[in-house]
Amino acid sequence: MKTTVKSFLGAAAGTAVILLVYTLAFNHQHNISREQSVMQTKTVQPSPPIKAASFYAPGNTDFVEAAQKSVDAVVHIKTIIGMKPQHYDDFFGQLRDYLYGRRPANSTLVAFGSGVIISPDGYIVTNNHVVAGADKITVTFNNKQELTAKVIGTSASSDLAVIKVDAKDLPYLTYGNSDDLKVGQWVLAVGNPFNLTSTVTAGIVSAKARDIHIPGAQSDIESFIQTDAAVNPGNSGGALVNTQGQLVGINTAIASKTGAYEGYSFAIPVNLVKKVVGDLMKYGHIQRAYLGIQIRDIDEQLAKEKGLKNLEGVYVAEVIQPGGASEAGMHAGDIIKAVNGKPVKGIATFMEILGQYSPGNVIQVTIQRDHHLKTLKVTLKNREGSLAVVKAEHPFFNDKLGVELKGISDATMNRLRISHGLRITRVEDGILSNGGISKNFIITEVNNHSVSNKKTLEAALKISSQQNGVVKMKGMYPNGMKISFEFML
Repeated sequence: MKTTVKSFLGAAAGTAVILLVYTLAFNHQHNISREQSVMQTKTVQPSPPIKAASFYAPGNTDFVEAAQKSVDAVVHIKTIIGMKPQHYDDFFGQLRDYLYGRRPANSTLVAFGSGVIISPDGYIVTNNHVVAGADKITVTFNNKQELTAKVIGTSASSDLAVIKVDAKDLPYLTYGNSDDLKVGQWVLAVGNPFNLTSTVTAGIVSAKARDIHIPGAQSDIESFIQTDAAVNPGNSGGALVNTQGQLVGINTAIASKTGAYEGYSFAIPVNLVKKVVGDLMKYGHIQRAYLGIQIRDIDEQLAKEKGLKNLEGVYVAEVIQPGGASEAGMHAGDIIKAVNGKPVKGIATFMEILGQYSPGNVIQVTIQRDHHLKTLKVTLKNREGSLAVVKAEHPFFNDKLGVELKGISDATMNRLRISHGLRITRVEDGILSNGGISKNFIITEVNNHSVSNKKTLEAALKISSQQNGVVKMKGMYPNGMKISFEFML
């Protein structure tokens, strides 16, 4: 799904600058030697400026049951990022500082967040930004037990990830229904702010389908639940629950001038979480459905230009050929008013609804054309325009190079402006480790041949036997630094 997004660069002077803080990390006590905490911040410009408000629960509102169900099912997550490779020498000389950054020798980066147990056998959902790039993930339960977790799947576009610990009979939260949430309804935020154990705060649903325009974010879908429940650094990936103790959202971000909670927080709706988590657990990759259109929100200017009577719905700016929308008879200029009977007020609600479906699903799209309503039956497809399931490639080990490799994501290819490559996920004793190559290096070419999977890599390496054992390799690090080098097998 491609969307036309209005630029916010022309915001009026004097609008208060607010930091949208991904509650990923908090500085750890007194900067423990060889460890450094990480905190990511994002900036937005809300108008009018956000002000905190105080609400008091009615006398008949009881949060005890919901809190008791939640605290043991929410975990503390510690990630270690950028661990120094075991074998590292001066193969690249002065490039070393550029590639790894100017950090103190033997230093590591430590980040903190929260997660929600969603099954008794150890599956945990959290934010992608909590575990992205982690070399080691440690989960601490409310009873202080610690276990190491492995990543099952991640989705940068929805900022969600699934990790797993080896355990049984764990307390877990059941899914609620975020569509049923009402503005003004009481909710609880449960997480581990400031590296504390499970903490519960209460607030109300302030708004739904909130698009907060996170600068630099990789999210394709921004349709957050906005609450005034206190959320702080370390709460990312924690639970938003209703008064019945059901999971209704995953806490993700806060609006703040200081980096700490000041008024509003934002959570990913659980109906979207449920879809993404299901895909990651089954396929290791999100099955994103596309309608095959470009859309834009309807504002006063567009409504006046097109003679529209109200601003609700999304405007179809272009229908892409081929695609599900074109096959169903949708036209440029149509206005989408509902999907499967659910009203569409704007892009945020439309994307939230669409994000709950998979390629191959058939949906009923109600459109307005020439001031008349019409319902179209649309078959959703994937990005490539087919109904095929997209599965994540499993890592594979190459004995000759001494590394484990895996295909790279579309998001990585788009960011680095490359069309193929293999990312190193683990380095052991071998030619590349002796040459200073470390984890996350992306191999793009071997012996002048593009590589993107196990088959193409092995075929390219065979050519070295025709070159007296010389291997020519090209690649880059995630920071964009390109490297070409040769070695003997």
